[in-house]
Amino acid sequence: MKTIELIVPCYNEEKCIELFYNAVREVFAKLPDFDFIITYVDDGSRDNTLNEMKRTAAAAVEGTVQYIALSRNFGKESAIYAGLSKSTGDYVALMDADLQHPPKLLVQMIDAIEKEGYDRATARRVSRKGEPLIRSAFSKAFYSVINHVTVLDLISGSTDYCLMKRTVVDSIVSMPERERFTKGIYSWVGFKNKWIEYENVERAAGHTKWSFLGLLRYAYNGFIAFATTPLRGVVYLGIVITIVSFWYAVSIGIAAVRNPLAPRTGYNSIMIVLLFLGGVIITTLGVIGEYLARIYMEVKNRPIYIERETNVETEKDKPQKQSD
Repeated sequence: MKTIELIVPCYNEEKCIELFYNAVREVFAKLPDFDFIITYVDDGSRDNTLNEMKRTAAAAVEGTVQYIALSRNFGKESAIYAGLSKSTGDYVALMDADLQHPPKLLVQMIDAIEKEGYDRATARRVSRKGEPLIRSAFSKAFYSVINHVTVLDLISGSTDYCLMKRTVVDSIVSMPERERFTKGIYSWVGFKNKWIEYENVERAAGHTKWSFLGLLRYAYNGFIAFATTPLRGVVYLGIVITIVSFWYAVSIGIAAVRNPLAPRTGYNSIMIVLLFLGGVIITTLGVIGEYLARIYMEVKNRPIYIERETNVETEKDKPQKQSD
């Protein structure tokens, strides 16, 4: 019998913990050939999320509910890494606690891996019903831009929700970068993937933790994490400025030859050129600075997350057999 481990990052999701567990248990009641483990990752929640995790773990069948509590809010990407790095299941699924990732899709995902030979099955939303129009428009624009300027091939509507073989999980965990973008990592590691389409689902309880500004920041980090185009663009911009400057100098020379007696102070031209070049230099330094900041954070080699407490039993925690 194979085990499917569900990694569930949580931030202020106290109302969803038990609801999620009950929904998953209902699905696996129809899958007698599989055991399940839920590993909740508390990403520094400020409500009773951790207490709800402990209560659910105590009431559940022993070993079916685990929790990892981080020392503070490190962000969803770090929480995902924490869960994946400690996972032991034959298959591992990544899901949200709010049930916007329908557990019933796990049946199709299992079939894709078990019967069709895929390494990974990933959920993709085919509608954004109930979502603000401006958020949907920016989402589509993001996928279009990032696919043009990076080596990634992201599908519009793709989510973090997926079921993976152990080999896929190990490949993702082997990438210890600090500035993480899970969707990009999914694409970069490759493997044979099947898309499972579904309609958008409203939250089961609570409120979304993603503000519009937060989503923009997430998209920006993903862009910087996988795109080197801005750095190449600086080179192209420098070439264009050189050509324009040369053309401008030639045009001034020609005008002086044609009309040598015309008065010229040159003040306006100098100010325009100085302001233009100053803006370009500042922008260029800003682009380079963004990449240097990320290099700076990487070379510090700080841990991606710090664990405060957990009930996940590792190999070193297990009692050792006494030799005769």
